[in-house]
Amino acid sequence: MSHRAGPLLVVIDGPAGAGKTSVARRVAAALGVPLLDTGAIYRTLALVAQRRDIAWDDEPALVQLCEAFPIAFGELDSAARAQTVRFAGEDVTAAIRTPEISQGASKVSAVPGVRAALLGIQRAAAGAGCVAEGRDMGTVVFPDAPFKFFVTADLRTRAERRRAELAVADAEPPSLDAVERDVAERDDRDSSRAAAPLRRADDAIEVDTSGLSLDEVVARILAHIGAGPQV
Repeated sequence: MSHRAGPLLVVIDGPAGAGKTSVARRVAAALGVPLLDTGAIYRTLALVAQRRDIAWDDEPALVQLCEAFPIAFGELDSAARAQTVRFAGEDVTAAIRTPEISQGASKVSAVPGVRAALLGIQRAAAGAGCVAEGRDMGTVVFPDAPFKFFVTADLRTRAERRRAELAVADAEPPSLDAVERDVAERDDRDSSRAAAPLRRADDAIEVDTSGLSLDEVVARILAHIGAGPQV
């Protein structure tokens, strides 16, 4: 498959801990297009709401917060290992990656008004092409995207990956069993919510990453896009 005319739009959906953010970073860097980390948008909303004493299920207050939402993403580094997230000029990259804020992101993203309010922000960010990752990119936000992928893995593998991420920032991360319970809880909430539930788009290519390295997953996706091993 070769690139289509116009901006290149690739969407990567999947459950928590499947590795889609790491994959999306690498794919975006390989293709030379921006990364749209929609999970970071919801995480930032959860963080800001918490700081302003807004409950994660307070739809009117959350929607009002979305009306002026000065979030900005930094450039990917050459190895696509990190992307800075700023809100109103403050670097919140580390603050939005805690287990508590992860759960908060799942809760605010289940609020229908929030998803509607942030839809325009997400679509506007893809105007010049991008790799967009999230949970409803292929089903709701960009249903006509030419390249759709659903990245997944078994629950234990996803919990192990999530705990490894937490260990980078915390010398004493939660136990693996605790992380697995959190991931399973988020799976249930994301899949059962009324607004844009997590599911694979009918025309998305599913990639099970359980037994694959990051390089192998990225190579498979680039091959489907038509970027080939030369990218």
